[in-house]
Amino acid sequence: MRTTRPTTRTLPIACATVAVALLAAGCGQTDDSTNAGAPAKSGSGKGRLVMWSVGEKADKKLESLAKKFEQQNPGVTMQITAVPRDAAHEKLTAATASGNTPDLSLVDSSWMTEMAAMNGLQATPASIRPWLFFPGSWDTTTYKGTSYGVPFTADTSVIYYRTDITAKAGIKGAPADDWTGYLKELKAIQATAGKKNPKLRHATQLPTGLNSWRFWLPMVWQQGGDIYDARAKKFTFDSPAVAKALEYYSSIFKNGLSPNDETDSGQDFQNGLIATLQQGASIGGNLHLNAPELDGKWQTMPLPQGERSAGLASGSDLVVSKDAKNPDAAWKFVKFLIDVDNIAAYADATGNLPAVAPAWYEGKLGKNPNMTAFQTQLQATHAPPAITTWQQIADTIDSQLEKLAYGKATAAQVQQTLQAKATRVGTGR
Repeated sequence: MRTTRPTTRTLPIACATVAVALLAAGCGQTDDSTNAGAPAKSGSGKGRLVMWSVGEKADKKLESLAKKFEQQNPGVTMQITAVPRDAAHEKLTAATASGNTPDLSLVDSSWMTEMAAMNGLQATPASIRPWLFFPGSWDTTTYKGTSYGVPFTADTSVIYYRTDITAKAGIKGAPADDWTGYLKELKAIQATAGKKNPKLRHATQLPTGLNSWRFWLPMVWQQGGDIYDARAKKFTFDSPAVAKALEYYSSIFKNGLSPNDETDSGQDFQNGLIATLQQGASIGGNLHLNAPELDGKWQTMPLPQGERSAGLASGSDLVVSKDAKNPDAAWKFVKFLIDVDNIAAYADATGNLPAVAPAWYEGKLGKNPNMTAFQTQLQATHAPPAITTWQQIADTIDSQLEKLAYGKATAAQVQQTLQAKATRVGTGR
């Protein structure tokens, strides 16, 4: 049975009632006890402030905001250095290990646990309230119960669908938003391939291999389960929720609804070779830029639900180094950046989604109907397990999902392997 949920975006959002709901949902987290962060080290709050930003080139909007901050804070001089993405992780971890760090950095949220475990980050001041952010985004900053950063940009994946293709399968509006209904409609779309839809090859395209865990893990959460029990400190790949998620993932390939190669899914979607696609916000921007003739022929919706709605929280976080020379100014700049007006302006200029929930009702973001799905999904995102061995576990999931997609292992065999290998790897320090 189809439930009614708002259709969404690839870059912004709508409805004041949702804003109220967002803030209301966070009311239980307003107590400062939810943030065990110790105060930042004292300092003059003036002088040079050095920031590293991950990216191939200078972030012009970030630099513009830095100039505005300098004007409002005489005596502070900002220096922002762009660190190429392919070198950023190594450079940040090496700097943290040596103590030769910038004052603050904008880092990929997936690196947070590793950096916090290295004891290289300052705990987030209690004055920065968790309820301002999407819950999953805030969780990316936490390690062993303490927050070590502040969410800045948010991202998650939603379903993109080609309305010109799905309509030929008799689907009016968005596809069904529950697992059973969505799978049924994928089969209906597949049945039109080569007939009503001559270009169509597959109803959808799920990734295999590298980073496929990002698309599969939410399926576990959607079944009300998880792969790791933080209280018991043990892996739970042997749970019924994982079994259901593996069977569901496998069924997409068994039914020929998705290719099992690694072709460019965004390009396939643009070319009409597939009808639906699970991806993040950048896909929508690329579609508008590269195929403006398709504007109005694609829309977005939240991920199909199992027992509940769930998605993966990703994006970037602001962190202040433990060895920062100007920590007071660093935290002041962090607070400046997450101001609703400033972060909304950053989102408008860059297309990045703000992790500050109220900012979705400022600027251009709230006026883009294709962004509604992202905002809806971000309210139900989760962070991966905050363990230092996560990348090893993720790599194992990727390799096993690839076997599943190619029919080289059954769901039961993959489940058994995942539990055994994860237990051997352990959780690290």
